Amino acid sequence: MTRSRATRPEDPRLHVRPPSGWANDPNGPFRWRGRYHLFYQHNPAGPVHENIHWGHASSPDLVGWEHHRVALAPTPGGPDSAGCWSGCVVDDGGTPTAVYTGVDERHEGLGTICLARAADPADQLLLDWEPLPLPVLEGPPDGLDVVMFRDPFVFRHGGRRWALVGAGHADGTPSVLLYDCQDLSDWRFAGVLLDGRHPDARFPATGWECPQLFHAGRGEWVLVLSLWDGDPLRVVWLSGELRPVDGADGPGLTFGPRRSGPLDLGRDCYAPAVLQQEERALLWGWSWEARGQREVDEAGWAGVLTLPREVATHPDGALRSAPAPELVALRAGAPLVVREGATELGPVPLPSAYEVALTARGGPVLAELAGDGAGRSLALRLDPAAGEVVFTRDGWPRQRPGAEADFGPLRIPVPYPGPVSEAGALAVRVWVDGSVIEILAGDGRAMATERIYLRPDDHRALVVRAQSPAASFSARCWELGVPDRG
Repeated sequence: MTRSRATRPEDPRLHVRPPSGWANDPNGPFRWRGRYHLFYQHNPAGPVHENIHWGHASSPDLVGWEHHRVALAPTPGGPDSAGCWSGCVVDDGGTPTAVYTGVDERHEGLGTICLARAADPADQLLLDWEPLPLPVLEGPPDGLDVVMFRDPFVFRHGGRRWALVGAGHADGTPSVLLYDCQDLSDWRFAGVLLDGRHPDARFPATGWECPQLFHAGRGEWVLVLSLWDGDPLRVVWLSGELRPVDGADGPGLTFGPRRSGPLDLGRDCYAPAVLQQEERALLWGWSWEARGQREVDEAGWAGVLTLPREVATHPDGALRSAPAPELVALRAGAPLVVREGATELGPVPLPSAYEVALTARGGPVLAELAGDGAGRSLALRLDPAAGEVVFTRDGWPRQRPGAEADFGPLRIPVPYPGPVSEAGALAVRVWVDGSVIEILAGDGRAMATERIYLRPDDHRALVVRAQSPAASFSARCWELGVPDRG
């Protein structure tokens, strides 16, 4: 086992990522014998998107993570010979079982649904997995003209086990297919749960991938969809009611959306995975690299998973999201700074990993997190009257391999139920870990993930200023680190 260790200031220390190689979609978050397990798409041979295995990390507390050897690897000549792609992990009669997309050399958008079982269910670390030699589902049902088929997600409803599979159709309609899989070795197609023709689900994409579904209480369910082939790629949620129906070939389910919106308002979060627990649901997303391939190759790794987030709904059906409360344990001692009713603060030097809690009252407040020495700053502007947070990163352009793309400021609206001006305050919490920044605005209705790569000459410092005579703020800041538990 190895622990992630940062070698440079931009390397995240607290987020799950492989020590080297490529990582993308989180897969199969799972709790087993007192430990949380996270799997993820992984190329152990290099920081490029190919040769896909399942990486594996586990934690007793969501705070400190240990990396384990690869859980799933392509089987030569098998249904996953060209990659073990996205899926989930379930408890199948006391045996942890991975349900995943297998791709072979003939792959043209259609995967197969494969199973792999834990070799020793008594092993708390789940180090060894045994793939079944044949898929349990060789492809989509006949007659639907499906051209994209992948990413199974298994859940329970009404005392039965069901599965979702992401799909796209030849006419350009995205959909989520539903299967009855009470017996994991015997899948029955139970219809289309939802598609892009529904008036409340018109999210254009070649296909909806990585579908996730969780129970949010009060009879409400939340469906999460990753919109494949969009520009940019993004993730949406829909809250609503999941109802049983009787079909010609057996029981099924329908989903009636009530509300919808973006899961993450930033530009660096995609393909989330959900762990449904009895008392809550946890979610992790994939944050890709926003730097050029040369820098990625020099670093030797690419891709990181977000901090675990608790997700639920507000009474009006809107998504509520916030980092898991266990992450308070990352705070390394007393706050670096505490201010109440202030109009100016700083500069306060900042470490490479920190948390800031800031509330603006009575008017706009500007909080600078870093500067480049040329007058440009990495900053958040909180405007309670407008109900908006603006994240400015002018001196740190985003990149993609082969091209540079500066998307400018990120506007984060905070849709309170009533006029924000009546509240008179706007709160923001920010977690920075190397190059990862996660922003929670308001009462959990807005989160945003961005990647920022500071240069050696840039300086990290917190400077906060009220921007009108009536404005003031409160601020707290903590250094973050994994506690030493002996």
